[in-house]
Amino acid sequence: MTKSDLRIIYLGTPEFAATSLRALVEGGYNVVAVVTMPDKPAGRGHQIQFSEVKKYALEVGLPVLQPEKLKDEAFVEELRSYQADLQIVVAFRMLPEVVWAMPRLGTFNLHASLLPQYRGAAPINWAVMNGDQETGATTFMLKHEIDTGNMILQERLPIGPDENVGSVHDRLMQMGTGLVTRTVDLIIECENKGIPIPTTPQPEIAELRPAPKIFKEDCEIHFDQMTAEQVHNFVRGLSPYPAAWANLTINGQLFENVKIYKVEVYPHPLHEGKGDIIVPCKEGAVQILELQVPGKKRMDAKSFLNGLH
Repeated sequence: MTKSDLRIIYLGTPEFAATSLRALVEGGYNVVAVVTMPDKPAGRGHQIQFSEVKKYALEVGLPVLQPEKLKDEAFVEELRSYQADLQIVVAFRMLPEVVWAMPRLGTFNLHASLLPQYRGAAPINWAVMNGDQETGATTFMLKHEIDTGNMILQERLPIGPDENVGSVHDRLMQMGTGLVTRTVDLIIECENKGIPIPTTPQPEIAELRPAPKIFKEDCEIHFDQMTAEQVHNFVRGLSPYPAAWANLTINGQLFENVKIYKVEVYPHPLHEGKGDIIVPCKEGAVQILELQVPGKKRMDAKSFLNGLH
């Protein structure tokens, strides 16, 4: 079997998934169809937006399936009609067994963490928010419980002390692309040798860190409950998206729902730094460097303060 013989169905939605799909198609792998989220209105004009995976699939002429419900009989039958040997999932949603168990070689997932840590919807954000010094990506075979299947390949990635989730996301996206193609190559090699795909059970770890979906209320900075270092990690773990926020009183004026994109731990006593935005924390203080008030553009703190004058 060659990579052009292996029939692949690809399931994913955002840019993180589209990059791996592009690598497969341009690498000559036989992607026969893609599955992505239904189109939805977005922005002020509520114009219909396609997912990044759909945009690329349409560019290269791949069939696109967009089920509302993954257990829908018509969708399941259409999926079955493509007679896929393998399914690949990257940044999609939880699959029912009728879908993930369908291909004869199974379904593998790319997850942006060093499993078993950070199982869940937002692994990159939580690793940075928690101040981790490294993260990574893992390919694993799907089974019933989410993000718990046997691992195939895993690769590690350092996180810089001031790096935000945006740059970690982009580096993991490139790493993940390589992991996906290497995993497919390994599966083809095992198929040609007539041997099982080599997998490893996820290790048992006493203290697992979850990575649940992040909502707006989870992004509020509670300066009085967090140390300066925790605020620093929290902000960069949510920057540029979905962005940490707080209500701030600056020069005697209250600003609500201020998005905060960059801070640094303030090394001086609080009476210093006149003309800067310094916020005391449970321990220490932070200096806000980049922010956005509702109705305004994102800007550095000095530009914001000049506007107040």
